Amino acid sequence: MLSLAFPWALLLLPLPWLVWRFAPAYRSRAQATRIPFFRPVTEAAGVSPHPGASIMRRSRFQIAAAGLVWALILLALARPEQLGDPVVIEKSARDIVLALDVSGSMDERDFTSPDGTPQQRLAAVKSVLDGFIAERSGDRMSLIIFGTRAFVQAPFTEDLTSLSGFLEQTQAGMAGPNTALGDAIGLAIRSLEASEVEERLLLLLSDGADTSSRMTPVNAAAIAAERGVVITTIGVGDPEGSGENRVDLDLLEKIAGTTDGDYFFASDTEALQQVYSRIDAQIPRLVEQQSYRPSDSLAHIPLGLAAAIAFLATAWLHLSSQRRAAA
Repeated sequence: MLSLAFPWALLLLPLPWLVWRFAPAYRSRAQATRIPFFRPVTEAAGVSPHPGASIMRRSRFQIAAAGLVWALILLALARPEQLGDPVVIEKSARDIVLALDVSGSMDERDFTSPDGTPQQRLAAVKSVLDGFIAERSGDRMSLIIFGTRAFVQAPFTEDLTSLSGFLEQTQAGMAGPNTALGDAIGLAIRSLEASEVEERLLLLLSDGADTSSRMTPVNAAAIAAERGVVITTIGVGDPEGSGENRVDLDLLEKIAGTTDGDYFFASDTEALQQVYSRIDAQIPRLVEQQSYRPSDSLAHIPLGLAAAIAFLATAWLHLSSQRRAAA
């Protein structure tokens, strides 16, 4: 498809005619020889002298060539271009941080696998979370793991296959035996500081109570709310346990409520799957679309034609003047 990027340049097309029609004519003075017998000479030559100006006449060829060159120059200024097919680029409109508890208690085998055998908590969470990640095409996601300390396991990326690979490498106890919920929230906030999108979400999954944070989870949640980060919390494990093995559901619910997020509890694999299905329904894929059409400039074609016509016309006029002089 052909298009003009700057078609307004063609409005200058009648400019030479307007100058010729309304601008004052160019005048110049030339030296002349005065002779005392001028009138006899004119009578002998058979001409009638009269005062006035000498106006050079242009041939139709000159006018046509000049007009064509002017039109081609304006066409080049209008920037003709060949447009390609539209290209649509999808950009993530939301950043999601997955904060996963990998404390020592995640090694408990109190979940039930599909075949009925006991399953490790972390293994059950990873199997369900892997399917959730696969459905988030178009979102930028990051993975934070936390135990005694919180670490960035995978920075923000749209390569969800790589993110799933980093998730698969996590093991119970690799970040320490305790649980630092507040530090995990604080690290997520820091990771989202460079985010340029409005929707920022933290999915926080834990099976224990906060025991080693340097910042309390409630204070961290308040800071997240001030910075527009929504926290959805998921509790797994045993709420009736003791010490590190007791999941603090009240705290998780308070964290979510502080940021207007949602709170869920899952006691087995099936319940956990339902939780992520509900979350997936609440946060459908969200992208920003940008489209453009690649273009190839064709301005060099009329510009080259104008130069060629100007050169040929000048050469023709020069040869014509030489022929008249030789005759």
